[in-house]
Amino acid sequence: MHHSEHPYHWWQSGVVYQVYPRSFKDSNRDGIGDLNGVIEKLDYLKELGIQAIWLSPFYPSPMVDFGYDVADYCDVDPMFGSLDDFDRLVASAHQRGLKIIIDWVPNHTSDQHEWFKESRASQDNPKRDWYIWRDPKADGGLPNNWGSVFGGPAWTFDRQTGQYYLHQFVPEQPELNWRNPDLRAAMYDTLRFWLKRGVDGFRMDVIGMILKDEQLRDNPPNPQANPNAPANDIFGRLLSLHNMDQDEVHQIIREIRAVLDEFDERCGIGELWGDLDRWVRYYGENGNELQLPFNFRLMWEPWQAEAMRRSVDALEAALPPFAWPNYVLGNHDQPRLATRFGGQAQARLAAMLLLTLRGTPTLYYGDEIGLENGLIPADKIQDPQGKNLGVERTRDVCRTPMQWDDTPFAGFSTSEPWLPVSADHKTRNVKAQQADPASMLNLYRQLLKLRAGTPALQIGSYTAIDCGVENCFVYRRQVQGEERIIALNFSAEPRKVNIPGSLRGTIILSTHLDRNETTALGALELRPYEGLILVPEK
Repeated sequence: MHHSEHPYHWWQSGVVYQVYPRSFKDSNRDGIGDLNGVIEKLDYLKELGIQAIWLSPFYPSPMVDFGYDVADYCDVDPMFGSLDDFDRLVASAHQRGLKIIIDWVPNHTSDQHEWFKESRASQDNPKRDWYIWRDPKADGGLPNNWGSVFGGPAWTFDRQTGQYYLHQFVPEQPELNWRNPDLRAAMYDTLRFWLKRGVDGFRMDVIGMILKDEQLRDNPPNPQANPNAPANDIFGRLLSLHNMDQDEVHQIIREIRAVLDEFDERCGIGELWGDLDRWVRYYGENGNELQLPFNFRLMWEPWQAEAMRRSVDALEAALPPFAWPNYVLGNHDQPRLATRFGGQAQARLAAMLLLTLRGTPTLYYGDEIGLENGLIPADKIQDPQGKNLGVERTRDVCRTPMQWDDTPFAGFSTSEPWLPVSADHKTRNVKAQQADPASMLNLYRQLLKLRAGTPALQIGSYTAIDCGVENCFVYRRQVQGEERIIALNFSAEPRKVNIPGSLRGTIILSTHLDRNETTALGALELRPYEGLILVPEK
């Protein structure tokens, strides 16, 4: 919807869909998804009703952390295809009116990147200062007490040059020194490389981490640390005071935004955590930093209406007028939404929540068919986090192959996939759900279609409504005289809610896909875990 007085951008009115390329569709029968597989499924994504595809990394990589260890920022790993395939993907997506967002990994490279090979060659190499090298302490100890997210210390000793290098992930991911102007210029050129190829935006990996305390001071202990964490979880035992979210990082993010602004309508999305008051700064003081700092807050709320509402209301209150909200309920690092929130009924309600709040939603592949955590036997674990911190920390569970049909490898591949296909693929797959009018997939399609055709849901204001009933979240979306009411029952019991303001309303969508009637709003009946979208009578 483009109202003349509201020039809304595609990244405000549209919906983002995250593709994990390894697991989406394998076109060359090697058991690993690839770019041509994504091209094969563009019509599916167009019909689903999303507007932008975010691709997790496909760069050349030793794959120690599955592509987040980049060996070349300006190419495609042969496992995923070629630059020609990528160009074809962008052209094919654009032909269908779909945008392409790619992952950009600015905090660290692979230790196989040419820059690091040079940096490591000697202490006086011109690229030495492109990474973070430090002498051992006087007693020979580590430069500071920082830990790696994946376990162990954040420092690895290089015998050849007698110094340690910093890595807050696996040792094969040395961290770049963003205080070096030559490194910054080189990284901005990697953005331009893809922008010139027609990329519409970037999802920027751990963007708040790229700058560290200049003196690399020790981090203080974390009083909330989990006492039962594995012994090697040094990172979790410390407060991340000096290793991320430094005030000076915002100057760099303004520079990154300036590069995006050399091109039309390009979007910067950032992977960020932190308290709201720190997090909101990544929009920039007048909207000159990231258009969408990822908001993960709903992901870890308990399954409870009051908690969800508090999170939404707090975000709405924290945003300056120019900032556009966004919500994420699943990604490649977290347990599957259907598992995390307790099951399929909850997942249907979560879909309605995500697609009717004010702001840009990001969907994760497979959530539209209700994929649950995969069962990964210990000997099949691929993820370094699972290998280092234990089976319960593996992210493989949310990276199992997309389930297209009921063939032996779920239509993902004709060969044994890199991770086992979930056992439920015989019944839980796109083909079966396309044929079932009441399926999760058809719920997503109807929600997405409704959202796209309803300015109130795309760009309207959000107001929470006190309905006087516990465990129900009710809110109004409104723009220029068009109004929609969303009523969500987070309870396993039926609920009657009172929606003040109008006597009657017409149900236009239920999460059960079986109600389209006009009803009294003073005693609106909601079934267990049911969500409704209503048009109140004027």
